[in-house]
Amino acid sequence: MPHPRFGQNRYSSAMTAHPVPAVSPAPAPQAAATLIFNAGAGGSGHSSPEVLAEALHHAGYSPVYRATDSEAELQSVLADVSGPVFVAGGDGTVRAAALYLAGRNDVTLGIIPMGTANNVARTLGIAGDPQTVIAAYAGAQAVPFDVGRVTAPWGQDMFLEAMGCGLFAEVMAAYDPEQGKSPLRAAGALGAVMRDFTPPPLTLTLDGVAQPPLDCLLLEVMNTPATGPRLPLCSGADPGDGLLNVVRVDAGEGEGLLTYAAALAAGDFAQLPSVTSTPARCTEIPYHGQPFHVDGEVRPARPDLARPGTPSVVRVEVWAAALHVLVPAAPEEG
Repeated sequence: MPHPRFGQNRYSSAMTAHPVPAVSPAPAPQAAATLIFNAGAGGSGHSSPEVLAEALHHAGYSPVYRATDSEAELQSVLADVSGPVFVAGGDGTVRAAALYLAGRNDVTLGIIPMGTANNVARTLGIAGDPQTVIAAYAGAQAVPFDVGRVTAPWGQDMFLEAMGCGLFAEVMAAYDPEQGKSPLRAAGALGAVMRDFTPPPLTLTLDGVAQPPLDCLLLEVMNTPATGPRLPLCSGADPGDGLLNVVRVDAGEGEGLLTYAAALAAGDFAQLPSVTSTPARCTEIPYHGQPFHVDGEVRPARPDLARPGTPSVVRVEVWAAALHVLVPAAPEEG
């Protein structure tokens, strides 16, 4: 469900509309724009760059389609763009483009969701078929969108949705998303991890304050309410508030997998006794070589990077308003 801050797409009838806080005016008619299209996204078979470009033209933009077949090409294309940049694809495509555009005040990001989870788009209230979404961009406003920054023993990272360690990261590492999507492999990875995983005690530091040690079954630093396959781990997360939400699940409470699954399905995960969520600008996580995920990417276990005696640290900070994203206009009353 989209966060109330960002409003609701007029074409998604299952949710209630909210006003969108305007940060900058909508582009002038026939504003120059760039279109990035991922032909490998889940919904790409129902659209084409030509169809999307024509829809953008009718919405008041003058788009230039830039073909990209690799991340290197994407970086090169985005290096000199300005104005609205429309990215048609799933969360992976949106992430790749957004992280190249972070910190650019001369660019606004427009998302045309064509993937499976579409977590970022859903957070912004953007849903529907591509042409319907584009039509709503005729009255779009730009709002700020935070980015998470990670400094870790393995290097530097950034994320739009979430990063963390514990059960979800362990399952992702066992599943290995680089091998492609497979429900059977996912089920096998979950079973193997649940059988062998022992949650380590972690002593976090939140905004400079050390927290009590906790055996964390799950630790996620959230920017959006959901991550992965639409897992609603933090319904209160707001990617425009200049904060990240640190979600911890205490393994000592003894709640079972079925309890967690039912709570996620009902949207009640945060109400479980084992779950705590704390807003913070900076989080420090002890690093013992355990696997992490950063959005949909895995940072595999690297015990060779852990320092004996003095624990290494994974530092996670919010980069407030690193992006400006377009949000379709709220429907008119009456």
